[in-house]
Amino acid sequence: MKKNDCIFCKIANGEIPSKTLYEDEEFRMILDLNPATKGHALILPKDHADDLYGLSDGQASKIMLLAKKMAVKMTEKLQCDGLNLIQNNGEAAGQTVRHFHLHLIPRYTDDGQQLGWKPGETTQEELEEVRKQITG
Repeated sequence: MKKNDCIFCKIANGEIPSKTLYEDEEFRMILDLNPATKGHALILPKDHADDLYGLSDGQASKIMLLAKKMAVKMTEKLQCDGLNLIQNNGEAAGQTVRHFHLHLIPRYTDDGQQLGWKPGETTQEELEEVRKQITG
């Protein structure tokens, strides 16, 4: 289902023009209007899901297969040196549009981008406590 007040639903369903790299009955892949690097693209499902938690297992599987297919093509055509897949869920994680989207960001040596996090420290005991919390 499409959400009427969602800008990504409108883009994914062709109501707002975009630079489309790929489209099928379920997804549209577009170039990002504010790219981190040359070729930065987004995969958008045509049916609305706020985030990863709202996707069906089938949609999630198809998105990853599409990301792999397009990553191979982008790497070949853009001659990039690497590629990041980034997907944010919730404001605390950096999600700014409440419609699932997967970023494909081609990376080039010395492109000036710094994607990542500051590694923390932990103990084996803390890791075991977290493991039990998640699996128990």
